[in-house]
Amino acid sequence: MIPTTDLASQLEQIARRLHSQGYASNLFPAQWAALRYIHSAPVPLRTAIDLARFQGLASGAVARTVRTLITKGYVTKLGSVGRGRAEELGLTDRGRALLKKDPLQRICEALEPLDEDSRKCLAEGLDIVIRSTRPDQAADKTEPTG
Repeated sequence: MIPTTDLASQLEQIARRLHSQGYASNLFPAQWAALRYIHSAPVPLRTAIDLARFQGLASGAVARTVRTLITKGYVTKLGSVGRGRAEELGLTDRGRALLKKDPLQRICEALEPLDEDSRKCLAEGLDIVIRSTRPDQAADKTEPTG
């Protein structure tokens, strides 16, 4: 059986490489995630508050990310949505061009040959890992039992 420490080390290596490749375009992981979200979310949900909900983050941190992407010329505000309190976000031509260099594309290409069973197994394992890294899960593990 493969030791879990080896698996964790492999995940860390992937994370470091993605961070490094992403920063080659002068973007942090949160900024890449925001670009991907704005590109793929349904139009009514392309707002900073919906991005914050999707990422499970505080709206202030996401607002800073969005402002940075606007300043860099990758995102633009397209006008109010709903009751006028939220602004729809869209990618600029520059933002769409940058997404073509998204480091996640190489991961997608690498996973393409996996059959359905392998994908299902990988997805289940990654879901477990993702859940274990949620802040509320970390707090649960530090609370005394009994």
